[in-house]
Parts: sequence; C-alpha cells; structure tokens
Amino acid sequence: MNTKLPGTREMIAELIGTPSVSSMHADIDMSNRGVIDKVAEWSASLGFDVEIQAVDERKSNLIARAGSGSDGLVLSGHTDTVPCDPKLWSSDPFSAHQTEDRIYGLGSCDMKSFLALALAASASANLGKLKRPLTLVATADEETTMNGARLIADNGRKLGRYCIIGEPTDLTPMRQHKGSLTMSVDFVGQSGHASDPSLGNNALEGMYHYMTALFAYRERIEKQYNDPAFTIPAPTMNLGHIHGGDNSNRICGACRLMIDIRFLPSMSYANLRADLEQMAAEVADARGLQLHTQTYGEGKPMDTDAASEIACYLTHLTGKQASSGAFGTEAPYYNAMQTETIVIGPGSINQAHQPDEFLPIAQIEPTIKMIEELIERFCLT
Repeated sequence: MNTKLPGTREMIAELIGTPSVSSMHADIDMSNRGVIDKVAEWSASLGFDVEIQAVDERKSNLIARAGSGSDGLVLSGHTDTVPCDPKLWSSDPFSAHQTEDRIYGLGSCDMKSFLALALAASASANLGKLKRPLTLVATADEETTMNGARLIADNGRKLGRYCIIGEPTDLTPMRQHKGSLTMSVDFVGQSGHASDPSLGNNALEGMYHYMTALFAYRERIEKQYNDPAFTIPAPTMNLGHIHGGDNSNRICGACRLMIDIRFLPSMSYANLRADLEQMAAEVADARGLQLHTQTYGEGKPMDTDAASEIACYLTHLTGKQASSGAFGTEAPYYNAMQTETIVIGPGSINQAHQPDEFLPIAQIEPTIKMIEELIERFCLT
C-alpha cells in the first residue's frame, strides 16, 4: 500500500468519526464537507487530480481522476448517512467500534467504508500506467434528494464507460432495482362542531374514499406488472402515514396521507404520479375539498443489461449472477450517462439504517481484491 495513505481500518474509522447526516429536517441535516476533504486529501496523495464540486452552500461532490479519456472505470460512493438515535446504539455511532469480526458505526456499511476500500485498492495500482482512466466519485445527499448524483448527470460529462457503486450487497452484483415514488396528498375541508355535520366538510371522510380508490389501484397494478427477476416481483404501494383532525368532537378540517410506491423498471414514474393525482382530484371534486399534492424527488429504477461487459465480468469474478434488489441507489444517474453500472459492495443492506450498523471485517480484503481486479481489467489491460 502507498505509505502516504493511512491504514484501511484507520481510514474507515476517520470517515465514521466525521458526521455527515443527510436529512430533510434542517435542524439535523449536516454538511458532508468533512468527509469530502478527507477523501480529497487521500486521493491527492495517491496522485489523483481532485475536483471538489459544490452541490449547494453546504454540500459537495468529489471527483478524483487519474489517467485520461472517457472510457475507463468509476468507483462511486455516497458520503452521507441517515440520521440515528444514539440512545439505541450499543456504542457511539459516530466513533468506529471494532470487535474481532466487525466494525460498528454509522455509515460502516452504508457506505463510507467503500470509499476507504476503493482508495486502498487504488493505492496498489500504478496510476502512471493507466491505459484508461480511473475515477473516484464521492457524492452528497444520496439518502435524501440525490442532488449530488443528479448534478453530475445534469452536467452531462461522462466520467467512464463502467461504474461500480459500493452499496452493501454482501459482494453480490446487482444490476436492477425498483424505482420509488413518494407523494403526500392533502385534503382541506371545513371544521365544525361534531354535533351537526352540516357545519363542516370532513376531510378525513374524503381521505377514506381516496384510500379505497388507492387499494383498488394497487390491486390493478400488481396484476398488470410482474418481473420474476425481483424477490417481490410486483410493484408495491405502502400507505405509511396519515394525520387528520385534532379531536373527536370536531369535524376534521384537514387530512394528509403519505404514499410510497416501489415500481418496476418497465413502469413509468410520470404515469404513476398522474394516476395518483387524478384519483385524488376526482375525490376532491366530488366532495368539495381543496387538494394539495407534493412529490419528493424521483427515485429512478436501475436496469443494467445482464449481457453488459461489467455484469458478465463480475459474474465471472464473484461466481454470482447479477441480481435485482429492492433498495434504490444512484445507479440510474450513471446509466443515464451511458455508463454500464453495477451495484456491489461489502456489508448487508439488512444492517443499514438501523442501530448497531456494522461492516464484517472478513469482507474488507475480498472487496479490496475485487476492486484491484476491476482496475486491472478496465483501466490497465
């Protein structure tokens, strides 16, 4: 390993120890610049040309590049984590806690460790002999808006022909995942005394009719769309949050519902959104309610061809066929740049987003070895 680079576990510990929570709630949202600066320093020490790209006034991307051209390999990871409740952890989530077989900490598997492992693997390569470029990317706000990856895609600059995103898959290649649609629907009626229904217009009753329509719609799309490549082969709809009114003796004047749809790559986000909005409008018109809807970013589906060069190579390298997953990633933004993208990384998604998140130490060296093989195949030979 390059002597200018800290040890692998030391880098993992430093990244975990640099908080970078991403949240839609401004009071707990954090800058990711501390993580970006560390990865930038380590990348520069290996000889990468480093660019720090402002996403907004507090968030940044890192693009570190060695070699020239546009036909090489991209190793990508996000720098942010979800929020956490430290009281639910057995150890400090912002300090790496190492046991004989695990490294605990927020971001240990999702997915700060991958950035350290990508650097460790890059340190073994002779960057001066690259035939095609090697690019390390560290993005902002994957856990919320995906604005970091979106900015890279919107800039229209192709970073490489092939891309690995190191999300936790237990080192199983993933070539597909579902898209996601999150929508809030608000009905506003008129409050009044519960003793006389004519005094108001009950928004909660309107929401009941809308939910009835949603259940029928869910059944319809589950029958219409199916992809056996997915463990759950049909699209799913979850009604995850509802709030209306404030007391039993008052007519409910306003009601909000939050909806989550996970849809297959063959389905259209725009069509789903239009259908939900149309059903809501029909209920609002029929019952004289005001309607407000809002969507919270488009979670694009991933669909990389099973016959793509990188999918076939990783099947050869790991002995595992590229599979499908239920969780979303930044892969669709790379695919939109005509970059063949596979998601594969250490750790399990089952440990992500929950207390005592951990990275299995046994997966550190196999991950470094895999990345070294990828660099050799797509950048050196």
